[in-house]
Amino acid sequence: MRTGTGLFISMEGPDFSGKSTQIQLLQQHLVRKGRDTIALREPGGTAIGERIRAIVLDNAHPEMDYLTEAMLYAAARAQMVAQLILPALAAGKTVVCDRFVDSSIAYQGGGRRLGEVVDRINAYAVRDCMPDVTFLLKIAPGAAECRRNARGNDRIENENSAYHEAVYEAFLALERKWPQRIVGIDGTRSVGEISAVIAARVDALFGEKDASL
Repeated sequence: MRTGTGLFISMEGPDFSGKSTQIQLLQQHLVRKGRDTIALREPGGTAIGERIRAIVLDNAHPEMDYLTEAMLYAAARAQMVAQLILPALAAGKTVVCDRFVDSSIAYQGGGRRLGEVVDRINAYAVRDCMPDVTFLLKIAPGAAECRRNARGNDRIENENSAYHEAVYEAFLALERKWPQRIVGIDGTRSVGEISAVIAARVDALFGEKDASL
């Protein structure tokens, strides 16, 4: 169960939407503001989570069952929540996470067509620990293709366009379902414009929290 006064922020979006850049800029902004901040990524974050990441994203495992995939993501998430996120929030720190449960709902629930089973699996993994705010960078899969880099793509990134379209539609459905938490941002805007929107929203959240003390 979540305790403490920390703020939990997640960054979501399809592959190549610019999440990593925005997390780096947000972390820099929070540090300038004097906020004790940790940045995490999914899957990963912990030693166990990083080993799971290596398995679930490896192109050498094309035979991986979709339910196995969903459970591996949830397992990595459960470890990170227990080991890092809950203790950080209890200590009053700000946690910025590159993907969280919304990604599983989009990629495995939507893209893999597993539906509500993903919600049920992750209800155990997150332990009622949900982000205070989630920023969703919205850019259609086709428009993000030009952002691919030369390092090669992982097992999920290599899925076909129909899969990535289903994932994107699932993200948009989540935005409609949880408007009080998920802030959708046009991912085709400039890096600076997106960063300014995110920073302003986070600053406002801290202002509200301070005013309620």
